Amino acid sequence: MNKQDITALLNFLRASEPLKSTLRSGYTASGRRESTAEHTWRLSLMALLLEDEYPEMDLLKLLKICIVHDLGEVINGDIPAINQSESHDKNFQERYDLDGLTSVLPDGLKTKIMSLWDEYDQGSSKEAQLAKALDKLETILQHTQGKNPKNFDYEFNLTYGKKQTDFDGNTRAIRNLIDQDTELLLCKDKN
Repeated sequence: MNKQDITALLNFLRASEPLKSTLRSGYTASGRRESTAEHTWRLSLMALLLEDEYPEMDLLKLLKICIVHDLGEVINGDIPAINQSESHDKNFQERYDLDGLTSVLPDGLKTKIMSLWDEYDQGSSKEAQLAKALDKLETILQHTQGKNPKNFDYEFNLTYGKKQTDFDGNTRAIRNLIDQDTELLLCKDKN
């Protein structure tokens, strides 16, 4: 690797660092808002833990997809699902932002990251489809663990990402258990 490529990598890593501070709508168990980087970490951990359930899948590819799936949020942040609208194409914005973020990288690395993101966005492989399912599962799991505000919409969680979490029997089983926790929180919230 030459000095120019190393410099490009460092510039990209520096530009990606704010993802550690890019806040999502979810809260941690301590009551502070979670960052996109924290979400990505646990999503990747979920993929690793489920490796033996998916021997036909390429774990490295799955992990790469998990790592890059929200990377574009470093520019304009996360738009919570409950706040998304037809008038603003979140995926277009994230892809545009990721394209800008990766512009400092050598062409081969930029192409690799953009291709992984496109694969995730389009769900064009089993790895991408599983990453989407796990992304939704991680989000709703966090909502059951976080110290959420009093007006938190637990009911939204019961339908959020259902299409993606119906990926297979494993993801449906995980979803069912998380939904049970969500329903308990919903009942508790109403009382």
